[in-house]
Amino acid sequence: MLEKILNTVFGTKPERDRKKLQPFADRINSLEPDIARLTQDELLARTWEFKSRIEKGESLESIMPEAFAVVREASVRTLGMRHFDVQMMGGVVLHRGQIAEMKTGEGKTLVATLPVYLNALSGKGVHVVTVNDYLAKRDAEWMSPIYRGLGLSVGTIQHNLGPIDRQKAYSCDITYGTNNEFGFDYLRDNMVEHKSLKVQRKLNFCIVDEVDSILIDEARTPLIISGSAEESTKKYMQINKIIPQLRDVVDYEVNEKERNATLTEDGVAHIERILKIDNLYDNNHIDIIHHIHQALKAHTVFQKDIDYIVKDGQVIIVDEFTGKLMPGRRFSDGLHQALEAKENVTVARESQTLASITFQNYFRMYNKLSGMTGTAETESVEFKKIYGLDVAVIPTNVAMVRKDYPDKVYKTEREKFNAIVDEITEYSKKGRPVLVGTISIEKSEKLSLVLRSRGVIHNVLNAKYHEKEAQIIAEAGRPGAVTIATNMAGRGTDIVLGGKKS
Repeated sequence: MLEKILNTVFGTKPERDRKKLQPFADRINSLEPDIARLTQDELLARTWEFKSRIEKGESLESIMPEAFAVVREASVRTLGMRHFDVQMMGGVVLHRGQIAEMKTGEGKTLVATLPVYLNALSGKGVHVVTVNDYLAKRDAEWMSPIYRGLGLSVGTIQHNLGPIDRQKAYSCDITYGTNNEFGFDYLRDNMVEHKSLKVQRKLNFCIVDEVDSILIDEARTPLIISGSAEESTKKYMQINKIIPQLRDVVDYEVNEKERNATLTEDGVAHIERILKIDNLYDNNHIDIIHHIHQALKAHTVFQKDIDYIVKDGQVIIVDEFTGKLMPGRRFSDGLHQALEAKENVTVARESQTLASITFQNYFRMYNKLSGMTGTAETESVEFKKIYGLDVAVIPTNVAMVRKDYPDKVYKTEREKFNAIVDEITEYSKKGRPVLVGTISIEKSEKLSLVLRSRGVIHNVLNAKYHEKEAQIIAEAGRPGAVTIATNMAGRGTDIVLGGKKS
């Protein structure tokens, strides 16, 4: 009630933010006729003029309206896309080192071109962070005509790039890549034998797409570079044979919230009998205890097709935040080896940590940090407390027409799935495209099985089929198309109604 009264008197946050930012959009609009009259060479020359003014001491803030107007005109000429006023406002927010909350479909990728161009004029480099390699490559290729048309270079960091190609990409005015790639390159740079081998420059300005996912959900996720330790892998196979003999609740207890499993007193006694030892907690058996705890977690906490998949004789981690496979990444402290033993694949040597950093600590090293997402206001306190970032809510270009319905709750999963399939079938027959989000690979495939049994043609987008992501998303907007996805697979990608035009 109090919030309703305050909103009536002072206006909602989007309304207040729009009131503050509208003068900037008006100023940029007033420059548009003059900028539109420039030839292509004259438009390009504005970049060198801006750089000269910056070198003479003029601030980016004072150049901002002109620079934004130049980017808008370049976008119209190269992509046929004109920035809306609300997108200009979003650009102002990002340039000032804040978080822009913009609804899905409001064109955040285009918004980023404004502050990216402006900050790249300093010559110190700008990083644009996305949640996966596909998006990094897509956004870089999509927006590069704007930047290159204005005389700036664009690079993309991909998982398979070597050191020399990475150096070239980072030396560009603008560099696109994922949070993982940027973070690991920083760690590797701190391990090189000579500074000439480093790939990154000093961390200047960064725009993080899906900022709530990366800076809040994954904030404490450590990036770890490991080296092989000299320890036999036989123990993992030996301990793995013991775990199936233990009884749930009696011998061990599982804490799902903390994702851990611990032995009970009966469990300790049971293992001592199996291993024929007097005291499991004797100092001589510390190594055994460690292996047992990791094996117990592997069997009781970590689930196949949810936390990891087995592919080509390897245990591959599924990123819990993006639903993507992470080949080359391994769980630490022997957990990955325990999973390999559980799945009866080749057990690799245990690794030791050589370098580590969390996303939270990495991104706080940038001289200026900003971000975009569809949902940031709910985490505004955390953003301010941890990163010193304010959140501005950018209004939509046109009024929202989407209807958000309340949750439906069912007694059993079978009833829920049947209801979902009934609804999917109904909408699909009407020619409406349907997108269904699920929480895991397992659930997406279970729902797919039910749909197949009912004769409903559909596509599945999860970590197992991520190679087909672009094709699946391109088809997802076609009339009557049905797409089942894990909750984060395809995040940040656009589904075009009617299907992507080839």
